[in-house]
Amino acid sequence: MPNGKKQKNDPAAEAFAAGLALVKRNPALAAVSATVCRAEKCTQVSYDGLVSVDSNGTLHAHPKHRADPRDWAWALAHALLHLGFGHVPAHKGDRPRPTPAQLAARCTVVNRFLTGSPVGRAPDGLAASYPGSDEEELAARWHRDGIPERFRYGGTNGSEPDQVLLPWNFWGEPVPDHQLAFAHALTRTVSAAMDVAGGRRDTLTGARRSQHPWDRALNWFVSSYPLLGGIAAGLEVVADAELARTHDISVAAVDATAGEIYVNPLRRLDDEEWRFVLAHEMLHAALRHGERAGGRDPYLFNVAADYVVNGWLVEMRVGEMPEGLLYDAALKGLSTEEVYGRIATDLRRQRRLATLRGKGRGDILDRPIGQVRDYVDLDEFYRRGLTRGFDLHAYGERGLLPAGLVEEIKALSHPPVPWDARLARWFDEFVPRPQALRTYSRPSRRQASTPGIPRAGRYFPPEETARCTFGVVLDTSGSMDRTLLGKALGAIASYAEARDVPAARVVFCDAAPYDAGYLPPTGIAGRVKVRGRGGTALQPGIDLLLRADDFPASAPLLVITDGWTDVLRIRREHAFLIPQGASLPFTARGPVFRVR
Repeated sequence: MPNGKKQKNDPAAEAFAAGLALVKRNPALAAVSATVCRAEKCTQVSYDGLVSVDSNGTLHAHPKHRADPRDWAWALAHALLHLGFGHVPAHKGDRPRPTPAQLAARCTVVNRFLTGSPVGRAPDGLAASYPGSDEEELAARWHRDGIPERFRYGGTNGSEPDQVLLPWNFWGEPVPDHQLAFAHALTRTVSAAMDVAGGRRDTLTGARRSQHPWDRALNWFVSSYPLLGGIAAGLEVVADAELARTHDISVAAVDATAGEIYVNPLRRLDDEEWRFVLAHEMLHAALRHGERAGGRDPYLFNVAADYVVNGWLVEMRVGEMPEGLLYDAALKGLSTEEVYGRIATDLRRQRRLATLRGKGRGDILDRPIGQVRDYVDLDEFYRRGLTRGFDLHAYGERGLLPAGLVEEIKALSHPPVPWDARLARWFDEFVPRPQALRTYSRPSRRQASTPGIPRAGRYFPPEETARCTFGVVLDTSGSMDRTLLGKALGAIASYAEARDVPAARVVFCDAAPYDAGYLPPTGIAGRVKVRGRGGTALQPGIDLLLRADDFPASAPLLVITDGWTDVLRIRREHAFLIPQGASLPFTARGPVFRVR
């Protein structure tokens, strides 16, 4: 060393450097660019403080204060968060100084953030809990009511403010946006944390692990193909060789109810082929091919859907179709139902065709393999994902889509008709509104305004009143839900009144029928009593109406029940109102409206 003297160690500088290194380990805080000032004559840090920060992005640290590295780390993180939260933005002009209430509110918000993302060690004396309001609301409240003592000195500069506003004097250099840089860094940190949780990288700062080709294909849809990006984000790919062997999955299969696509990891396909496979299964799930089969043969309907979906994907050039999949250019433009009608004529040949699951097996699973996902509304999830993806695809002009796929997506965008609207249509069809007749024997009320012009008047024939009615057979047993009764009777009353129905014939049923006679629609609900006398016997009530001499033979019946009833025989037009999720113990011949 010069002059033979040894350089003395500086414990304060060493502790500060160690604290700064702790802060730099946090990716979000490390992204906030700031310079450090430890000058002995610095006037921006008080004698009893650790750190202050100015709007030019400089951290002013006390040059001689000895503190534990963890204390320095906490103080430096506090100051950097002031920059990242936009509390001291850089600006070329002068700005008004923040009030004490604003300074305390900003420090409180920063300290609250550090309790959830701890960096270093918080000093003694800080509040144990913090209010959940934002800084503007806190500042307004404390300006009005005074600053609570436990939040008055939450900064890092002792008794002085730790936030200093200075004009930006670095002419020729752009004014930095520390808040935007911090927001981008937070986004990257959250993404890295999700990668760590998903096993795609070991640490937040480490390199990403090499992904499997099916994972890369799924991520490609989320990031680069908006049509199926929403569906891909909500589905999970399960790659399990033992599960694939147990359930005879050659390449892939999908369980729309569980929200999972099962792939065989032993199959060697490149990235483009995996994109095709995953898109194939996602369209099966989103278009609800498993539920659309109805009374058709499930496997043949699966084969028909494969022909249609593969044709669409080839036309859209999504990935590359693996060898051996079902494809016929002659079926272009046909719907799944139309293709099913063609292939159902040669069952022996079609049984030898192979889906992605294998020969003779459908890749649309009819029973769950894994745990069913807790979707609020499964149909709504797939409908929303596909329709929003279609809007983004069209907005971004990502290429033309097959006409058949566009038609099916647009059909999905129209939700099913609600039960009360279907009930209104039923009323329109089977409970006709009385039709007024015109006759010159009854002058119109407007005749006086035009004495020289004859005007026909309108009147309702008396026989129309008897025809415009309907019967209600109401289950009033103890198992009946009162909410169902309220909704059903409210809908009946409103629609009957809109159809000018003067009265409806009502029969209450539990263990025995009770004929309430003709009641005005608005008065039905007031007469209902849940008797709770045991089982439900609706057939005697129906027979009572059908045999009544004063009940028109053309009037329809409306049966309101919870489904706990015997087989009913109704030999005229009728309909059922039952709760959502309930079912009748027989095949209904009339429409069934499920009340939500």
